[in-house]
Amino acid sequence: MVNSRFLKSHLVPVLMVLVIAGSITGIFLFLKCTKDMSKAAALPVFSTFIHNGSGIAGGDIIGNPKAGKKDLPIYNVKTDEKKVALTFDAAWGAEDTIQILDILDKYNVKVTFFMTGGWVDSFPDMVKEIYSRGHDLGNHSQNHKEMSKLSTDKQIEEIKAVGDTVKELTGYDVYLFRPPYGDYNSTLVNTCYSMNYYPIQWNVDSLDWKDYGVESIIKTVTQHKALCNGSIILMHNGAKYTAQALETVITSLQEQGYELVPVSQLIIKENFHMDQTGCQIAD
Repeated sequence: MVNSRFLKSHLVPVLMVLVIAGSITGIFLFLKCTKDMSKAAALPVFSTFIHNGSGIAGGDIIGNPKAGKKDLPIYNVKTDEKKVALTFDAAWGAEDTIQILDILDKYNVKVTFFMTGGWVDSFPDMVKEIYSRGHDLGNHSQNHKEMSKLSTDKQIEEIKAVGDTVKELTGYDVYLFRPPYGDYNSTLVNTCYSMNYYPIQWNVDSLDWKDYGVESIIKTVTQHKALCNGSIILMHNGAKYTAQALETVITSLQEQGYELVPVSQLIIKENFHMDQTGCQIAD
């Protein structure tokens, strides 16, 4: 038989050590689990497309582009926030692009550049520079054609070519499309949504492409009758006076209380409808 004194002097301390060790292990595991749960709770939740083809035109974007009998692109956005989006169509040269980017940096303003395939092919380093400075990269078609005159297959080709090239250059998936000349039809709107692109127009045209001068651009934008919360403003890089007018356009809009944001931060990504003016409205 085992001596009881032996049990007390040898086994009891061993058991106590095991109990204490088990408790410490349990506490450690509990704290680790709590920490892991806390980490998981702190992770950002990203909104993504469902990717089941249940959206507009068989794509993944949930909304309704139809107003009356016609499908419309987004001209502006209904919002109570005093925000507007500056956009630049890039289809010509690039001589003033760095100057434009430097001015935007000076005022910490992010914008959207809608680029043609020809411009992307001609200025790949500029595409990378725009992206590296935190601006939206938008699609302006491969060949700057009137999109309403093209078949659905040709529309897809025009859009896909630019998206593929930009993806190859930057790794960025483009999802904003502006039709050249603002030319569109319902077919194009649905083609865009079927490819998970938002079709983007504008409701404030700077008319910088008409070369009327610096003061004309400033006045046209900042005193435009359509300028309001949610406006999308059209400008161009490569136009004669745009870079010279840009700083005053920015400061004048800011003095009116507007925050300048890229289109990606202005539009409603899902659950929206359109009114007959092309204003995008949350459901």
